[in-house]
Amino acid sequence: MIMAVFRRFFRLLPWLIPGLVVPAAALATADSWVLQPAAQLVGEVDVIAARQEDTLTDIGRVHGLGYEEIVWANQGVDIWLPGEGTLVSLPKQFILPSARSGVVVNIAEYRLYFFHQINGQPGVSTFPVSIGRMDWSTPIGRWSVVAKQKDPAWYPPESIRKEHLEDGRGELQKVVPAGPDNPLGRYAMRLSINGYLIHGTNRPVGVGMQVTHGCIRMYPEDIEWLFPQVPVGTPVTIVNQPYKFGWQGNDLYLEVHPPLEDDKSTRERAMTVLTEEYIQATRERPARVNWRLVEDVYRRQEGVPVLVGTSM
Repeated sequence: MIMAVFRRFFRLLPWLIPGLVVPAAALATADSWVLQPAAQLVGEVDVIAARQEDTLTDIGRVHGLGYEEIVWANQGVDIWLPGEGTLVSLPKQFILPSARSGVVVNIAEYRLYFFHQINGQPGVSTFPVSIGRMDWSTPIGRWSVVAKQKDPAWYPPESIRKEHLEDGRGELQKVVPAGPDNPLGRYAMRLSINGYLIHGTNRPVGVGMQVTHGCIRMYPEDIEWLFPQVPVGTPVTIVNQPYKFGWQGNDLYLEVHPPLEDDKSTRERAMTVLTEEYIQATRERPARVNWRLVEDVYRRQEGVPVLVGTSM
């Protein structure tokens, strides 16, 4: 409890003391929870008042949120100039994804979950991530961490070097050494599928977006925390789960994210996919559900868990 209060205090410092620059160490503490038996939800939604100089992306990074998720939760708020005193929702409550072992990345949510021991008990830590854009999709499946490297060099494949040249950005060197110009940042974890990494970045403003060449990109402070925690051999499961149902006690929650732009299958079968998730969540535990509310949550797609039913 003390550590939770301490963490929250440091993340609120920029709003408590105008003009204060928060050191990287204050950003580096993971959002972590010990999991109660049968737990399917963690965290809580919070609200803060923006300062005149804030952007939603500034607020998101300080509070461990990526671009898309803070924008989804604050529809109608100006991204680049919310305005002094504007209330900004912090979507810090999450229904756990269906896979719950090792590292799990839900690409529809732009979020990574790391299931591990916290003080000798089962727990989870979670972080926002960027994923592959439409023509460079992040691969769904079960993989593992096969190598780790601090201050890695980057060897861009020929396809990326060609794209770089065609976009008018000049010729990209065959080897980009470690340093401020290296897009991998200071830490990289290589996956068992060739060419894909979980890594940091020298452009943190893009975290939480569909902008990479297929790799999973994290804030520098987040990968710095995660890197020493994840041993080689850790399983990495990548899923695409825009609709999640989860129980908290006797209450059933629904969390809806917009399907990815290139996820044609989910977009065409949206309510069918959502219904399949509901059937899975209630297979052994029937529920009374407010289906009008379910439709409203589906329509709004705010990425925040909403109470939609109770156990029968």
